[in-house]
Amino acid sequence: MTNKTNRFAALLDVQGKKYRYYPVSTVAGSETLPYALTVLLENVLRNAESDDAAEELASRVVAAGRAGEVGSEIEFSPARVLFQDFTGVPVFVDFAVMREACAKLGGDPTKINPQIPCDLVIDHSVIADEAGCAGALARNMELEFSRNRERYEFLKWAQQSFDNVRIVPPGAGICHQLNIEQFAHVAMTSDAAGIERAEGEPPVAYFDTLVGTDSHTPTANGIGVLGWGVGGIEAEAAALGQPITTLVPRVVGVRLVGALADGVCAMDVALTFAQTLRAKGVVGSFVECFGPGLASLSATQRACIANMTPEYGSTCTLFPVDEQTLAYLRLTGRTAEQVALAEAYAKAQGFWNDPEAPERIYAEVIELDLGSVERSLAGPSRPHDRIPLSGARDRFLAVCAERGLDRGKRVPVEVGGEAREIGHGAIAIAAVTSCTTATDPRMMLACGLVAQKASAAGLSPKPWVKTILAPGSKATELLLERAGLMEGLRSLGFHTCGFGCMSCIGNSGPVADALHDVADEIELASVLSGNRNFEGRISPDVSQNYLAAPALVIAYALAGTMDVDLLHDALGTRADGTPVHLADIWPTDAEIDALMASCVNESLYADGARGLYDGDAAWQELGSEPTDTFAWDEASTYVRRAPYFDGMTREPSAPAPVKGAYALARLGDFITTDHISPAGSIAPDSPAARYLEERGVAPADFNTYGARRGNHEVMMRGTFANVKLQNVLADGKKGGWTRDFLAGEVRPLFDAAMGYEAAGVPLVVVAGKMYGSGSSRDWAAKGPALLGVRAAFAESFERIHRSNLIGMGILPLQFQEGESVEALGLDGTERYTVEPIDFSAGLPEPRVVGVTAERADGTTVAFEATVRVDTPTEGRYYANGGILPFVLRQLL
Repeated sequence: MTNKTNRFAALLDVQGKKYRYYPVSTVAGSETLPYALTVLLENVLRNAESDDAAEELASRVVAAGRAGEVGSEIEFSPARVLFQDFTGVPVFVDFAVMREACAKLGGDPTKINPQIPCDLVIDHSVIADEAGCAGALARNMELEFSRNRERYEFLKWAQQSFDNVRIVPPGAGICHQLNIEQFAHVAMTSDAAGIERAEGEPPVAYFDTLVGTDSHTPTANGIGVLGWGVGGIEAEAAALGQPITTLVPRVVGVRLVGALADGVCAMDVALTFAQTLRAKGVVGSFVECFGPGLASLSATQRACIANMTPEYGSTCTLFPVDEQTLAYLRLTGRTAEQVALAEAYAKAQGFWNDPEAPERIYAEVIELDLGSVERSLAGPSRPHDRIPLSGARDRFLAVCAERGLDRGKRVPVEVGGEAREIGHGAIAIAAVTSCTTATDPRMMLACGLVAQKASAAGLSPKPWVKTILAPGSKATELLLERAGLMEGLRSLGFHTCGFGCMSCIGNSGPVADALHDVADEIELASVLSGNRNFEGRISPDVSQNYLAAPALVIAYALAGTMDVDLLHDALGTRADGTPVHLADIWPTDAEIDALMASCVNESLYADGARGLYDGDAAWQELGSEPTDTFAWDEASTYVRRAPYFDGMTREPSAPAPVKGAYALARLGDFITTDHISPAGSIAPDSPAARYLEERGVAPADFNTYGARRGNHEVMMRGTFANVKLQNVLADGKKGGWTRDFLAGEVRPLFDAAMGYEAAGVPLVVVAGKMYGSGSSRDWAAKGPALLGVRAAFAESFERIHRSNLIGMGILPLQFQEGESVEALGLDGTERYTVEPIDFSAGLPEPRVVGVTAERADGTTVAFEATVRVDTPTEGRYYANGGILPFVLRQLL
């Protein structure tokens, strides 16, 4: 929405073309705001319902920014929404169900339609079933399509039946890399957004902003586009034209000085950011970069750093626009008019990186000398646990000691027809993958050069290592081809096996059979150039996961183990018996510079993007006619009509009280959405497998939970079923198990939940610190809601998950400072009753609510919890039973 009569509007002349825009300079105090708040300020000026509302919201942004603290509630209307297919399919399933519900309640179903541009990239479905061979890409795409045809047919229908939707078919790349290479505008216009204007009226120019249904949406921050990850639920509302409510954030500035040393890359900086900022505590804050060191970083190096944002808990890591940004826009084929507008608009709005501009006010400033950054890894299970390469072996030995592992233990395996012995830390997977690193051509060229030199020296990966190459776009593979580096990679077994996220999201496919057989005897490892390495994520057979730059992935594949000092130990020997060390195959910056100059040009990205929306023959053969409502196939096990609107009325009723609730799960600290939301393979003995088998699906065709996110029946059965999940109530059994207090036994968690539902007993989840960390998975809230969870108690919540819980009608309740389950003497066997809470005014009343936990012997523990419904709009969502019923009622 744009208030065309807004007194804050003005005209911007860019090379003779006039644009209407909303200069933030009209607001006193704006000149010292952080860059990120400048974007939010423009957003409220342009989208407020009236001049008075714009002035009030603008004053909130300025007041919070100048005070360097969290401010009052504002509304943010993103310019675009970005989806990946795992989170995108359920969103469009919800849109389809909303259309049905709208019609049943007497409304116009076509009102349920995206109001702003939506891009969906199918990048999460491809699995590295085949790897290390020439036919891997074709075979994996064939398998992908055979598994996901129902989903893809549905997406084809959605593309044809909804406005403002573009879908990138399988095999093109990763959404975040394509976003910066193709979709992002930096300066958006109403014409580009498809907004009609009267004849003679100039188009509106505004900041390109977005939300995305993936945690790593901040990748676009690297080119000056403010955006962050939200749950699919919140993204649906934004796509339907609803503003996102947020408190004006606290902004932390990172002052960059110096420049990177030779051999150090953007991934090393990203891991340093993760370590430093996680330690500082920036959860829920905005982070932005400034300072003299900024100019030394390319746009893609910045994008790599910004990609790591969720791993230290902040909302964004924003970089201002400068010559590096414009150079990237030209390189990736933006028109001269687009580039000129981006420059003029950034300068007009004070978003240009101008060293002479007034000093901006930050809540806190952290200085980082880029020259101090060294080659690094992170692991074995958290992205912010950075390890200098020089100390990698020592850290591995410390992990072994911490876990009580016998470093001298060896187990026999047969690989490639030969008997071998491997020990703890043997590398099962080495994956060059992910938008984190594939966006940056320097890192990919360094990777290719290491492979080329290793191959020339006669080295090869150890035979038990599964080698995966999954470029983030066609341009990345094309770069390696034109640089003459693919041959070296292929000779080491790094054949392209898919254009998608693959190992970074757990789609690694099977490890070698021999390694699978010994995975319970020794701790296997993976090394990947991605952004997530949580326990159980990369492969159920792998216990230790390490993040590293692509070039280091190649090096560790050659070593075959984490029990190695790469800086001193030989990686192998040449034919003449002389040793080969990492230094012998590590490229110089001059070598990389030469290839950058000769290979990275406009034609690379133009050729890489050719046919982006066309898809292969299998995609093109899919047929679907546009219709107002979707014709559900009752036999489908991929796309099912969800029950979120069943029984909905035009007017909301107050949420039922949480009274006498049992705990479905008692969990510890750092429970991620990977633990909660179904992901990865479907275990053959699970409730989800039982459901599929009852419907004639053979185990070989189970596919993954992610691929079946359009089927709520599968997803609710897989909720809390991660093989590494430790639920205290499950008496030591890992995975989807819990104690059923009605049956008096440990049962599959889904079965217990259905028993509670039949008995009319509400449920809660009890957890520790940082509950819901990790990916922005809406199913981490949808699943528990469908299981009957009414509230979640935790010591702290990660931002996106807290929002998603409210969006699904689950009440987030935070223990008081210094209190926890242990401190209160609770064990999860109690029945929990929450005192009444009034949401009639939006914010909860009381803000701190009384809770009683009753033990089996009748004794009670009384304590207080903060109701983490932080804004009036969130309160309205919760009072309506969630964000989807709220939006539908608004559209009726």
